[in-house]
Amino acid sequence: MSGPFPPTAMRSWQYSRTAGGLEKNLTLNPSAPLPTPKPDQHLVQVIAAALNPVDYKPAEVPGLIRFAISKPATPGIDFAGTIVRPANDSPLKAGQLVFGASGATPVAGGALRDFSVSGLKSTAAIPEGVDPIDAATVGVAGLTAYQSIVPHVKHGDKIFINGGSGGTGVFGIQIAKAVGCHVTTTCSTPNVDFCKEIGADEVVDYKKEKVLDVLLLKAKERRYDHVVDNVGSDEELALRCHEFMRSDGAMVIVGGEPSLKAITQIMKRKLLPGFLGGPKGNVVGFWPDQKPEDLQQIAEWMKE
Repeated sequence: MSGPFPPTAMRSWQYSRTAGGLEKNLTLNPSAPLPTPKPDQHLVQVIAAALNPVDYKPAEVPGLIRFAISKPATPGIDFAGTIVRPANDSPLKAGQLVFGASGATPVAGGALRDFSVSGLKSTAAIPEGVDPIDAATVGVAGLTAYQSIVPHVKHGDKIFINGGSGGTGVFGIQIAKAVGCHVTTTCSTPNVDFCKEIGADEVVDYKKEKVLDVLLLKAKERRYDHVVDNVGSDEELALRCHEFMRSDGAMVIVGGEPSLKAITQIMKRKLLPGFLGGPKGNVVGFWPDQKPEDLQQIAEWMKE
């Protein structure tokens, strides 16, 4: 005979330390208590979860696990699942398939457990015909790609995406093509054909060519209207973006390591004027804004 639903306990992957890597410290708790949603949060039963660098890299920064994360913690932001109890004033109903971003913190989202919580603005309905497993990949990479591209471009624009074969880049190429852009991207040799198959018009193999040299050469014909950097490791691209990007364009820095060097580079971009070594083009950082309408648009494209 089955018990009450939802149950009082669940399975949950948890960690209390990250020394040696978060994945080496995960243990499965078979009887963790269910989370208690706030009025603006849904209680969801998780069907699938997807992992991203943000799920482990910040948690592995020395000191962060001690001061900023309640323990034991459960990683995982991306999820797809079923509404158990909808948030107050939500159009979503109990039993409805949904996807989006789990939890109230980007450091320990909590999707790697049987039940989790998700906010009103970070949850959207899965359209009929979309596999929940596919939808579970959208919350971080898909939303990041959408918001780093769509608000900045129009049909016919020329866009450069640095890092086309990673999670955000794969979404970015397809989203940029969906809104009518000409796409140039970078990847390593084994992924060149893959990037072309998902829509890239031009692919730069960074194993064979220096990316900046290629961009400067292409800029002689036409400069890029918009640039997205999903890698964030080549500071020269940011400092010289004015040479291959239009003056009214923007270079959105998405990628980067949580390190002192990265923080120094961010401060340099923000504070130093061009004549003192800062970027001369419009270089901006990025943090996703939870918008269910953006999630819904991505899901509709997936349905098509």
